[in-house]
Amino acid sequence: MERTSIRIALVALLLAGSAQAQDFPNRPLHIIVPWAPGGNIDITARILAPALGDALGQSVVVDNKPGAGGTIGSLAVSKSPPDGYTLLLGSSGSLTASPAAMKNVPYDTPRDFTAVGPIHVVPMVLTVWQGLKVNTYAEYAALAKARGGKLSVASSGNGSSNHLAIELLKSQAGLDLVHVPYKGSGPALTDEIGGQVDSMVDQLTASIQYIREGRIRALAMTSKTRSPLLPNVPTLAESGLPKFDATTFTGLFAAPNLPRPVAEKLHAALRKALADKAVRERYEAMGVEMMGMGTEEFATFVRTDSEKWRAIVREAHIVIE
Repeated sequence: MERTSIRIALVALLLAGSAQAQDFPNRPLHIIVPWAPGGNIDITARILAPALGDALGQSVVVDNKPGAGGTIGSLAVSKSPPDGYTLLLGSSGSLTASPAAMKNVPYDTPRDFTAVGPIHVVPMVLTVWQGLKVNTYAEYAALAKARGGKLSVASSGNGSSNHLAIELLKSQAGLDLVHVPYKGSGPALTDEIGGQVDSMVDQLTASIQYIREGRIRALAMTSKTRSPLLPNVPTLAESGLPKFDATTFTGLFAAPNLPRPVAEKLHAALRKALADKAVRERYEAMGVEMMGMGTEEFATFVRTDSEKWRAIVREAHIVIE
């Protein structure tokens, strides 16, 4: 009798999920960006939203909820109703880097989110403001040592992937740098351009425009290979740190226990949006590598990325209170 009741309940759940998917979406969707406007994640979301809206037949609104290394906005999505109307533009910074380094992250990524699908992989770049008289990473490292712990380097926030890349640089190169966390790449870049901070590690997507305009100077890429957009900028691995490798991913996530039919509809719409020629051209112009995975494969990728950042945290002895 008990087994029959369980089977009936499961069938009812499946039917409810199927009915929900048939009706989904019937109102506007919201993509939460857990960082301030102007950074890599915000730019990614604002390029994606119109095309995703076209694919779903509903408008898609981008909302910024910055703070606490991306955890405030991410937590809001994890606690939202599992109906597919509130989505997260998630990344290494908010979902795998921060949880690896922070003591009290209020969620567990595999448990508290549904991985809808990936968008792209993003390299990071070490840049300096134009008034800093260095042109190479070697000159930057020498200046950092000469200043004795007074050279400042900005990130998009404590626990962000940018921050962890900075800590990895300090650990591997033996540099004493002053980390200055912001509530997103946008305000950090503004201060770097103005000389309020000496340098920054940031996603290439957010920095490339200012590098091209000559407002900041690129010294080194954090990825294993050079970016085709900056072929003359060497990697840190080429610049004396052979083990250095730090990149980030972006993807679309929803609340946990999202009905599978709704997740599949969102995944299909995401793939359609990313296949749009204008969207792909804008992303590729930002120097990213597009990702194409199913939901299960992407969920596995996220777990693997978590393990990568935990290893980085252990190697650099990083703990963020």
